Amino acid sequence: MNEPQQKWTETIEANHTLFDLKLKEVWKYKDLIYMFVKRDFISSFKQTILGPIWFFINPILTTFTYLIIFGRIAGLSTDGAPQILFYLAGVTLWNYFSGALIGTSSTFTGNAAIFGKVYFPRLVTPISIVISNLMRLSVQFLLFIIVWAYYLAKGNIHPNIWMLATPFLVVLMAIFALGVGMIFSALTTKYKDLTMLLGFGVSLFMYATPVIYPVSALVGPFKKLAYYNPLTGIFECFKYGWLGVGDFSPLMLGISTIIIFALLVIGVLVFNKIEKTFMDTV
Repeated sequence: MNEPQQKWTETIEANHTLFDLKLKEVWKYKDLIYMFVKRDFISSFKQTILGPIWFFINPILTTFTYLIIFGRIAGLSTDGAPQILFYLAGVTLWNYFSGALIGTSSTFTGNAAIFGKVYFPRLVTPISIVISNLMRLSVQFLLFIIVWAYYLAKGNIHPNIWMLATPFLVVLMAIFALGVGMIFSALTTKYKDLTMLLGFGVSLFMYATPVIYPVSALVGPFKKLAYYNPLTGIFECFKYGWLGVGDFSPLMLGISTIIIFALLVIGVLVFNKIEKTFMDTV
């Protein structure tokens, strides 16, 4: 005898589409974002001797390492800009992008315990990571400004109006790190070894980005491929605006912007799809 089919009196379903960023809901949790940012800042330097001073030590040591290896030994061109300032500009931007990308990529795996206990918009976590790294960028950018002012007073650099595009460049880097980070955060819920691959890939990606060399130093197909690196337009615009050197064109920045926003859309799609079921695989 067949049992009568049961009818549900209430069905609970997600009420947002894959393209929905739930920004209004995220704004309601702005205090939680602040708490996450504060937590990340404190935990980064907990039980350290020098604390936030590492914000300065890291770019200084990295810059001098590049100066010796790529400036003195390899003799790479800096388009006539002071080598210390050229490398410091690249290091400052790269530290922000790489830190935000690697941090965002572990959104699901690193916060599974929290996600499994309480509800809040999952987008809160990657946004807080991007903002946390923005605080570090502001401190390291202050160091860059000090060195930049020294060379400006000596007349070694000739900045131009493109330096005013810096806030837009930072936003582009944040969006790029957020988009790609969300893609990897979704993939690492099933394939955890991608976390190690990402760290290696980010290191290689730095050498495909004009951090330690200008685009003008590239020739042939390498120069053409560099235009399709989303970070190329950002780094070249920054150096062109602040140092007055580089092979920069608005087209280069336009290509970067289009690619970055396309990656953001893909990241949102993947992130929203995986967040519904990631607890089953983490």
